Amino acid sequence: MPDRRRRRTGTARAHARERAAYLARRIGIALRDARRSAGLAQWQVAERAGVSQSFVSRIERGHGTTASLETLAPCAAAVGLQLAAFIELAPGVDPPRDAEHLRRQDLVIRMARAGGWSARPEHPIDPDALRSRSIDVLLERTEASEAVVIEVVDLLTDAGGEMRELADKVAAIQRQRGEAWTVRGLLVLRATAGNRRVVREASAVFTARFGATGAAWMAALRAGANLPGADGLLWTSVQGDRLYPSRLA
Repeated sequence: MPDRRRRRTGTARAHARERAAYLARRIGIALRDARRSAGLAQWQVAERAGVSQSFVSRIERGHGTTASLETLAPCAAAVGLQLAAFIELAPGVDPPRDAEHLRRQDLVIRMARAGGWSARPEHPIDPDALRSRSIDVLLERTEASEAVVIEVVDLLTDAGGEMRELADKVAAIQRQRGEAWTVRGLLVLRATAGNRRVVREASAVFTARFGATGAAWMAALRAGANLPGADGLLWTSVQGDRLYPSRLA
């Protein structure tokens, strides 16, 4: 009998941990989306809420299972929401919380079909982790041993972070696929005035980081051309109905 109770208790605790992790992810997504919609950087939310920027970053990445309501509520207030509203801003709400992001993922996948690519949206790169990071769209041409790691960015608030994240995911796929594969990274940016300003003001950085032309990347995606020799950057229209090349290189 005691063993049975212990098993029930262990199962209940495991379920509770799963639910806590699920809620933490929902809160993190809601905080991130609300912050981006408000045009705020993480440090600005942190300053308003009286917490550290690293704390805001952890919450947005779904690592807030041990955070107290006393610290979460000010973060919600910093982006103009009540804490309870975060729980409501969940996947499946109509309209979807990530409609803009989904629209761009769909656009990339549709275009890439013409170039012979198979797509894996939200592809996990840490399959053994409890909360795996994922790639927005992973494209593959198995017969050519080629893969493209695509990150879709609606609001560019941390350009250096986005570049590091893309490089990290490219390296992860390269390790998984092996040296015989060619793996490249592609950043897809929404062509808002703010995103264009960031790229324009740091054009030397973006040009050095994304060395292949946008035209070469468009040809590889939709015309089956050879994969460019370096990572690239493409724009999407603000409406999310068109993908077009950057003119960095």
